[in-house]
Amino acid sequence: MSTLEHLAQRLRDEAGPSPANPLLEREALLVQLDLWVRRGWLRALDRAFAAFLLEQEPDASPLLLLAAALASHQLGQGHVCLDLAATLEEPDFALSLPPEGELAGEARLPSQLLADLDVARWQQALIGSALVEHRAPGAANDPAQAARPLLLAGGRLYLRRYWNYEQSVARILRQRLAQPLTVPADLPARLDALFPRDDAARLDWQKLACALAARGSFSLITGGPGTGKTTTVVRLLALLQAPAVAAGQALRIRLAAPTGKAAARLTESIGAQVAGLTVSSDVREAIPTEVVTLHRLLGSRPDTRHFRHHAGHPLALDVLVVDEASMIDLEMMARLLEALPAHARLILLGDKDQLASVEAGAVLGDLCRDAEAGFYDPATRAWLEQLGGQPLDEPGLLPGSAGTRPLAQQTVMLRHSRRFGADSGIGRLARLVNQQQAGEARALLSAPSNDVFNLRLRGEQDRHLARLLSDGRDTAPGYRHYLMVLQGGRPLDMTPLEAPDWQDWAKNVLAAFDGFRLLCALRKGDWGVAGLNMRVEAELQRQGLIDASHEWYEGRPVLITRNDYGLGLMNGDIGIALLLPGDNGPLLRVAFPRNDGSGQVRFVLPSRLTAVETVFAMTVHKSQGSEFTHTALVLPDTLNPVLTKELLYTAITRARDYFTLVEPRGGVFEAAVQRKVKRLSGLMLELQGQG
Repeated sequence: MSTLEHLAQRLRDEAGPSPANPLLEREALLVQLDLWVRRGWLRALDRAFAAFLLEQEPDASPLLLLAAALASHQLGQGHVCLDLAATLEEPDFALSLPPEGELAGEARLPSQLLADLDVARWQQALIGSALVEHRAPGAANDPAQAARPLLLAGGRLYLRRYWNYEQSVARILRQRLAQPLTVPADLPARLDALFPRDDAARLDWQKLACALAARGSFSLITGGPGTGKTTTVVRLLALLQAPAVAAGQALRIRLAAPTGKAAARLTESIGAQVAGLTVSSDVREAIPTEVVTLHRLLGSRPDTRHFRHHAGHPLALDVLVVDEASMIDLEMMARLLEALPAHARLILLGDKDQLASVEAGAVLGDLCRDAEAGFYDPATRAWLEQLGGQPLDEPGLLPGSAGTRPLAQQTVMLRHSRRFGADSGIGRLARLVNQQQAGEARALLSAPSNDVFNLRLRGEQDRHLARLLSDGRDTAPGYRHYLMVLQGGRPLDMTPLEAPDWQDWAKNVLAAFDGFRLLCALRKGDWGVAGLNMRVEAELQRQGLIDASHEWYEGRPVLITRNDYGLGLMNGDIGIALLLPGDNGPLLRVAFPRNDGSGQVRFVLPSRLTAVETVFAMTVHKSQGSEFTHTALVLPDTLNPVLTKELLYTAITRARDYFTLVEPRGGVFEAAVQRKVKRLSGLMLELQGQG
């Protein structure tokens, strides 16, 4: 029997170290982890964590070391913990590893090492270690175990820091949900004024969302594109601010979003919505329109995980609205909740069906798990029907029992999209993908359409991809459009830089660039960001639209990849290099939209940008919070763990008017529609007191 076979047999049949030669088996496991790192299945950090634990406990069971490496790996995949049962049931899927089975060489997939192992034995190996705290249901904290790096609870293995984050979020939300606020007697009248009744209209979920938010210190408003999340929150702020202004004590309201791009979009849309409110000028002026990033709101400390605002130094506000909440990871949510003063209201907005955060956790998805079904208890349902003037008879709504789902009583799903009408191919495709109806989605892609297109790359059709990148298709723009605006709208050379002509030109170029965006699922490879950026540059160079012989050239679009508070540029901001007047002739500067709602542009020297990358193509994750006239999603030629219905839905809903799916190989789209993101956590169990 080989060493690897011996190790596999050992992991299957034993829970503790073998007295025969435990060092050899532990060393064999570390060798196996090294092979996984080289294949890209694990991070070097995951292997190092297992080695660190072995230093702390030299006789640690190989089962403990394997679990620790996999728990660390799960964090890198966005999971808060390692679910032992789920991992044993379907290891390769649970760990987002390739589906090939046994590969060439000595690398064995986890399924081969974990075969026939049962949860009880794995748990026993963990419980027997001085490195693991075992938290039994209902058990009190044991201070003597508080320093142990791992924690096992309910069959879930956590790195202690993430267990603490999960506990903090659940505890604070339980406290907020248990403290309903007094509803003013004139609430129905003020709601009717903000949402005039239309007998022909459907149930007004925007109005009901405002009603629920007005009665609690925590509320969730979720909905897809065009369902009116921004409209709802602006009217909610007017609803809350009007009586405060009348009493002479306006509420301190702050608006935030996870990224600079999302903050800029919300700043622009909220400004327009506030201007159109049918309320007094005093109330309008008391509703802020500036949106900041969560890092700026909390006051991030450079090169640390800490913030200036925390439980001991809370934020000075009465109401906080956070948009694009699907992008908030568990750690950030814990920091945000801890920094909120106890009296303040928190309203989270977001699309529960979008991709979750890049970091560990899917907080909005967890919290909105019951949003579609509603589960309003009899008292809540009767109250909403009285305020709305209509019965809650939407398809899919289910009744709830009194006192069983407090979070559901403060959650509303907006259900009617005003962006994508009944005849919108984009809207129908998004719904079919979200409902995992792969066959119907393919039929829609194959049918003639004015807004949804499909490009299958077969031989000569590669030329069509080049045309798509430059020209677009029909009335849907490609990248040639923004370069034509750049070349055709340039002010005269003698125009001074201070003249508004340069600002107007730069704004037009930036707006034209947002007319088309190439999205992809991966960063690496021919069909990832790196390969597609090179292909786009080569095609535009071939057509004489750019001169990419140097790193910096006019027309180069760049993405900021790290917050730079000195320059006022945030991770996700996009700028375009332009030739502008300088003291000694034309000088290349990068034009960025200002994130302050002014609609103006700032010009930055390329030498001052230390964290940028070319952004003809960008990942779907990076596109969240953005919207483009024409979006093209390029799938890879093989199935990858990141390909899920959430990724497809997010990409499709970035398109405002046109969407194109580009497929190098058939079958990948259908397989992705059938795959659903499952972020492992115990948040809802903890929130319900069942952890």
